Amino acid sequence: MSYDKRLDGRDFDELREMDASVGVIPRADGSAFFRMGGTSAYAAVYGPRQTHPRFLQDPAKGVLRCHYAMMPFSGAGDRVRPGPSRRAKEISMVTTNALLPVIDLHAFPNAIVDVFISLPQTDAGSRCAGICAAALALADAGVPMNDMIGAVAVGRVDDKIVMDLCYDEEAYKDGPVADIPVAMNHRTKGITLLQMDGEISKDMLMKALEKVKKAMDKIHEKQVNALKDKFKEAKAEEKPEKK
Repeated sequence: MSYDKRLDGRDFDELREMDASVGVIPRADGSAFFRMGGTSAYAAVYGPRQTHPRFLQDPAKGVLRCHYAMMPFSGAGDRVRPGPSRRAKEISMVTTNALLPVIDLHAFPNAIVDVFISLPQTDAGSRCAGICAAALALADAGVPMNDMIGAVAVGRVDDKIVMDLCYDEEAYKDGPVADIPVAMNHRTKGITLLQMDGEISKDMLMKALEKVKKAMDKIHEKQVNALKDKFKEAKAEEKPEKK
């Protein structure tokens, strides 16, 4: 049986609707919101600040530390147990590794930059939405970056390659499914995260990654526009009122 029509009606290369904004948490040094379909992520950056405990300090450069957490009733399934879990620790680690290639922490020796990612609503692609929000929040905080990172899941549903899987596609039972979260920088399309759950042939995987490159341009546009909108608002507030 061929997967001829997506369960949510999208084209096979179509992303879910996206929203992005920055400066959403006033007391954070930088913050952002990113939504992909039914998955929403908030990211808040605190730092650079002195690293504690001291054994984590690096005299050559600062340290990036990401903290990922789903809220208890964020998903459509069972309640998420509050507190750290093995899955949350794993996603926190891969998020940190996905962001590090574009961040310059040499200006902050012995300091740490904490990124807290919270998801109040999830429908697949939670780590990807979190990475997109975290990259925006770091830019909003003024942490030196040489590029922007975007992330999206590509995969296989039966015999088709599909972009940005929704939860119903991840749970598709009438054929094989592969879910592949990917993070890339914008300019070179260098891969900073590549994970996979499921089975896919090498040929299908290479075709899927080519489709991801095009999707990343759309994500990057949404991120850049969010940053531009904030600075437009700041400039408008600076203009003196005409008498």
